[in-house]
Amino acid sequence: MNEQDYTYSIEELQKRITYYSDLITAERLQKMKKVLQNRTRYISVALENIFQPHNASAVLRSCDAFGIQDVHIIENSNTFSSNPAVDMGTSQWLTLQRYRNRENNSVQAIESLKNQGYRIVATSPHSDDIHLDEFDLSKGKAVFLFGTELDGLTPEALAAADEYVKIPMYGFVESFNISVCAALTLHHLVLNLHDSELNWHLSEYEQMTLLHKWLRNNVKKPEVHEKILGISK
Repeated sequence: MNEQDYTYSIEELQKRITYYSDLITAERLQKMKKVLQNRTRYISVALENIFQPHNASAVLRSCDAFGIQDVHIIENSNTFSSNPAVDMGTSQWLTLQRYRNRENNSVQAIESLKNQGYRIVATSPHSDDIHLDEFDLSKGKAVFLFGTELDGLTPEALAAADEYVKIPMYGFVESFNISVCAALTLHHLVLNLHDSELNWHLSEYEQMTLLHKWLRNNVKKPEVHEKILGISK
């Protein structure tokens, strides 16, 4: 679980979910539950040093659209910010993990992700790269690294990656815009993931934790309701 998640027992979560569910429409509650059925942490995204808000927002929007729950944000020389007009509020549904407290946050982020059992996949041309359609999802969960708009991934990120993928291109341009690259990559991977027999769904506890968080974020003054319930965040 990520640091943004709250840690409750299933019984406590159910108590809170039952309470908050009565404060929103039945249609909105059903939408949340339906979305949760297609959320995954088998695939995650890491963004390294992104500085253009519209690109950052477009990637977040794609992650939500394709059911990617976790986005790891690495801030080295650039501060990550989104454009509300582009992301359309999608960041509220995602779990964002920021790495920004060290001189080189890429190393910290990659170490943390490897400790969580992720394969680190660099989306950048490399001598050992493969085409995206050759990527083997069955080898285990993977996080896909996307670099800055101008320079791509840092040498540190490339050196620490376990695998390298690229999207085939047949024109004069040598690279896609980062938001386009992320959308194409996730579209391909998620279609294959859904067609596979891999266990890519969130656990019941993860789904309940997220549902509680989403419900809480969608009511006004949740702290007032928590006083009524005699609970705290």
